[in-house]
Amino acid sequence: MSNVNLKISEKAIFANAFLCELRAFTPNARFQKLAFISLLLCAFLFTNCKSEIRKAQVNSPSHEVTDDLGRRVKIPEAIERAVSLAPNLTEIVFAIGAGNKLVGVTSYCNYPIEAQKIQKVGDTLNPNIENIIALKPQIVLVSTASQIETFTKTLEQQDITVFVTNPNSLEDIYKSIYQTGEIFGKKEKSQEVVDDLKKRVADIEARTNTAKDIKVFLQISNEPLFTIGKESFLTDLIARAGGVSITETVATAYPKISKETAFALQPEAIILSDSEDNREPNEIFKNSPAVKNGNVFKINADLLSRPSPRIVDALEQIARDLHPKTFD
Repeated sequence: MSNVNLKISEKAIFANAFLCELRAFTPNARFQKLAFISLLLCAFLFTNCKSEIRKAQVNSPSHEVTDDLGRRVKIPEAIERAVSLAPNLTEIVFAIGAGNKLVGVTSYCNYPIEAQKIQKVGDTLNPNIENIIALKPQIVLVSTASQIETFTKTLEQQDITVFVTNPNSLEDIYKSIYQTGEIFGKKEKSQEVVDDLKKRVADIEARTNTAKDIKVFLQISNEPLFTIGKESFLTDLIARAGGVSITETVATAYPKISKETAFALQPEAIILSDSEDNREPNEIFKNSPAVKNGNVFKINADLLSRPSPRIVDALEQIARDLHPKTFD
């Protein structure tokens, strides 16, 4: 008999002994005392059962994986229920063949189409913690773009593992795919995914590595004017595509820059993260070589913004836009 069942049996013996004592009371007194003790016993049983189940979860087989915050995180050996709080992580989980383990995702998780059918737990920045806990996940996958400080402690108090990723380069994206494969027991599939991506990237680099580097400005939003800095994986992506981000030395990943700074940049090409409010270059670039020569390119915002396997689709498009002759 398991420890949980044994302790429940012991409590049942205690309850039976108490019921025998009740026979000494008058009917009304007996009823009142029985009602009180019944409530007390139920609470006692529930609390201890919950404690035993939680101990069983804590003591279940697990292994450690280091996340991108440098934390050694205990991962259950068999993940059956997981929540993803970032679209790129949702895409990675599906790419390695573990999409059926997701029981909750954000409202932004729209790819693949199967992800749209999974229960939503809020958006990336403001997930509903009560909804997440109610789904009883073993692990929650988080991007550092999320406000993790506000809910990580709450989830961990519920014995829910929180795993954080923060890719700053293409190599880091490969690492995220490997880590996700390790978490879900899909190491071979994650290796296949990464190997395929590396082959595609090698082909792109072979086509562009002898071409002249083109000075690129990547416009995240038109007004206010946001771009990419040295901590963004997109800076690495542009370099691999045969370009050089003219904001590659700017601190942080996605800095806001002034019009005066932007005016002095004079990009040869402008890449727009294509969204409703970012369909044209900022007016400050109207006399830049990029606009004068028609070197303004749009790339789907989801492709460009998500450090997932589809980032190589964005890489291919950037390389073709910057160096069309190498892909003839």
